Amino acid sequence: VQLQASGGGLVQAGGSLRLSCVASGSISSLNAMEWYRQAPGKQRELVARSTNWGDIKYADSVKGRFTISRDHTKNSAELQMNNLKPEDTAVYRCAAVKTRITYWGQGTLVTVSS
Repeated sequence: VQLQASGGGLVQAGGSLRLSCVASGSISSLNAMEWYRQAPGKQRELVARSTNWGDIKYADSVKGRFTISRDHTKNSAELQMNNLKPEDTAVYRCAAVKTRITYWGQGTLVTVSS
């Protein structure tokens, strides 16, 4: 499974960004797609998860501001990020879970200026 992420960048606080992740390769039986982030000096954290059976989970810190969506026809997952805060600054990575194995895309940097 290969994952290609895009959409990071620099935005002012209160602004919005949309991240996209497209899966390719052996993508049958994908169980979920996820977005993680890691800020400098901090541990990686799960930002949002969307399972194939419709369950969606968000980190408490992004609830009400971020939305994960899936397009099964395109094998993609997007993360709409609104009302961004400086503490959202991090490298964001998408991941896909298949039969308990997690596949990772490359990171995309999101920088939120105050």
